[in-house]
Amino acid sequence: MIKRSIVVFLLIALSVFTMACGTGSEDSTTVELGYVAWDSEIASTNVLKTVLEDEGFDVNITDVSASLMYQGVAQGDFDGMVAAWLPTTQADYMVQYGDDLIDLGPNLTGTLIGLVVPADAPVNSIEDLVETNYADGIITGIEPGAGLMQATLTVIDSYGLDYELVEGSDASMTATLADAIDNDEEVIVTGWTPHWKFARWDLKYLEDPQGIFGGEEQIHTLVREGFEADNPEAFKIISNFEWTPDDMAEVMVMIADGTRAEDAARAWVDANPDKVAAWTE
Repeated sequence: MIKRSIVVFLLIALSVFTMACGTGSEDSTTVELGYVAWDSEIASTNVLKTVLEDEGFDVNITDVSASLMYQGVAQGDFDGMVAAWLPTTQADYMVQYGDDLIDLGPNLTGTLIGLVVPADAPVNSIEDLVETNYADGIITGIEPGAGLMQATLTVIDSYGLDYELVEGSDASMTATLADAIDNDEEVIVTGWTPHWKFARWDLKYLEDPQGIFGGEEQIHTLVREGFEADNPEAFKIISNFEWTPDDMAEVMVMIADGTRAEDAARAWVDANPDKVAAWTE
């Protein structure tokens, strides 16, 4: 009877050990990434997903708002993200969540944000909007929680503009822009670089004499605390990930032309083995 009890105990212990090992293995090969559904972040997140999967990781990517993206990484729901626009656009989120985030530095430099109009528009500066009713006093924006939207509200207030900021999304903003250009109508949109719209149409940023939108920014990679210890190989790849606005634009243009994001990412990864090797070596 005692021997039987010992055997049963050993079998239970072995089962628990096997389950524990299996869980640990699964956790170490799964990577959770958060992102905002802006064309730029769709491009970067899908490229990184493709590279990680090629290296044997299971990767889940989740489209959330900017606020929930930061919160998700800070709370450990996401392992990381490559979509932090700093130091200006998403500064408020770093104030709120930064103490619980690991900033791995920029993965892309040379970004800009601001108000965008057709290149031949009769306005060149935000100050020019004060005395005019250009575009019927409408600025077409994106998601209400985006840092760009908060900055635009500050611009409207600081410059004393009698303009309405219309909330929407990246897709609705570009659709409005396309429709206005096709019909030779006035239009103002919230914009950022890199974005495929600058390759598609002749556009310009309105000058911002007060500097509210800031100058050139960077897109940073942020990960949760403990990620490096939990998954060092995935951490290495994510930490090494960096590319250029031209690289990102290639993927964005493919997606804008109708290619699925996953397929556009695969095409770019296959066409750039040297750059990818620098992330995985």
